Parts: sequence; structure tokens; C-alpha cells
Amino acid sequence: MDQEVCVLDSERVRDEVVAALRAVAPEVDVDALDPEVNFRDQLELDSVDYLNFVLGVERAFGVQVPALDFPRLSCLRGCLEYLGGS
Repeated sequence: MDQEVCVLDSERVRDEVVAALRAVAPEVDVDALDPEVNFRDQLELDSVDYLNFVLGVERAFGVQVPALDFPRLSCLRGCLEYLGGS
């Protein structure tokens, strides 16, 4: 990430990521999300939906995610590792 970010609680990261997903895919079943599987595959997101998801994550955490890091946000586990500092 471009800027220094404190390590965040994984529950908060998960909640914010789910909220960003729901903004682009309101039908998302949180309990059915596989943390290892790509969001685009699980939720049938197109590239515009995925970009809007990343923008939602950026707003939620007050960070700017470089385009080269977008793939790191492709699944729940990746989001937790990238945003939570694990």
C-alpha cells in the first residue's frame, strides 16, 4: 500500500470487505463465501463490479490500493492479509 496503515482487527476488515462486496453484489451470501476462492468467480463479478469493490475498500480504509495490488484483494483471505497486515 502507498501509505502507512496500522494493523487492523480481522473482524473489522472482514465486515468492511463484506460491505464493499454487498455494494456491488447485494445478493452476496456472507456465510457461503469461501475465503480462498476469487470473488469474481464466486459472485460472478465483472471487471467494473470488481473495480467498484476495490474503490469501496479504499474508501472504507482510507487507503489507495495500487493497481498492481488489486489481485491481492481477489478473495477474502487475500483481503484479510493485505488490509490486516497478517
